[in-house]
Amino acid sequence: MNFAMWKKALQVIPAVTKEEWNALDFVSKWLIATRAAVLVMTFISAALAGLFALRDGKFDLVSWLALVFGLILAHATNNLFNDYTDFVRGVDQDNYYRTLYGPQPVANGLITKRQLLTYTAGTGLAALIFGLYLIAINAWDPTIWILLGLGAFFVLFYTWPLKYIAMGEIAVLLVWGPLMIGGGYYVLAHQWDWNVVWASLPYVLGVTTVIFGKHIDKIEVDKAKRIHTLPVLLGEKVSRYAVLGMMILPYLLTVGLIVTKYFTPIMLIVFLAIPSLRQVFPAFLKPRPTTRPEGFPDGQGGWPLYFAPLGFANNRSFGGLFMLGLLIDVVLRVLPATANFWR
Repeated sequence: MNFAMWKKALQVIPAVTKEEWNALDFVSKWLIATRAAVLVMTFISAALAGLFALRDGKFDLVSWLALVFGLILAHATNNLFNDYTDFVRGVDQDNYYRTLYGPQPVANGLITKRQLLTYTAGTGLAALIFGLYLIAINAWDPTIWILLGLGAFFVLFYTWPLKYIAMGEIAVLLVWGPLMIGGGYYVLAHQWDWNVVWASLPYVLGVTTVIFGKHIDKIEVDKAKRIHTLPVLLGEKVSRYAVLGMMILPYLLTVGLIVTKYFTPIMLIVFLAIPSLRQVFPAFLKPRPTTRPEGFPDGQGGWPLYFAPLGFANNRSFGGLFMLGLLIDVVLRVLPATANFWR
């Protein structure tokens, strides 16, 4: 077992040769193939669902763990199936971005199409088992069946046709917020709460900036491939300013949720992420550079991607503080000695 590679694959998307790949253990191969470094965004969504349930006194550890593993495995399945779909449609040919910033297992000759489908089926089956377990322990609740069905729909059809018809970014917004956090809360609390959905927006907007940034990076290549993402339709300048709006809005939404007393003032901790925002903000005011800027990381989550890693860094900073703030918020509400102080 290569623990060093496990750690690396959870931080970046490692570039490996065929010889290096053959020497890796199965877990390392799975982590690389599923682009495990980005799965942290799904973990945070599941964690937020759990924290919202905990603050309402409706948290169950076993159910939450099943939710966490189910969502992460579903996201991993989507990444694997995306690679298969893009490969068979010819999208990853001719040095397409996907094969430049990290290995596409089939296009780079690491595994065969059949092996990739095996990875996809096995991961998807594991995700389905966790989903069916959650349905079973909730008396086969039809709403959870609907949530599972919606999840399966986005897993199977995000890459095609949704991404091709400017619905990919909207799908990310819906999945990481209402579906993962709102739906996750429902699974744990056995009730739908629109307040939870609204409260998820500060985080999910950050997740959306990552995919938006990646599609800005690939705008010319996607045009050539006839992949009509939102940045392709809106143009680079409008898309860059849209990302800036999605980076600023979470702070305003957090303040609004404090004013309405849904959050305690401790959530102002998210403003500690302002330095990260100030660091990436100027880059989005200018067109994407044609060559790698001096000092900008190359490969493994860096160049030729530019706006995507900047969005990821900003979201990681804000998202981590948002989750920490919510955890403290929950503690303040559930401790009898402090609960009345905030009411």
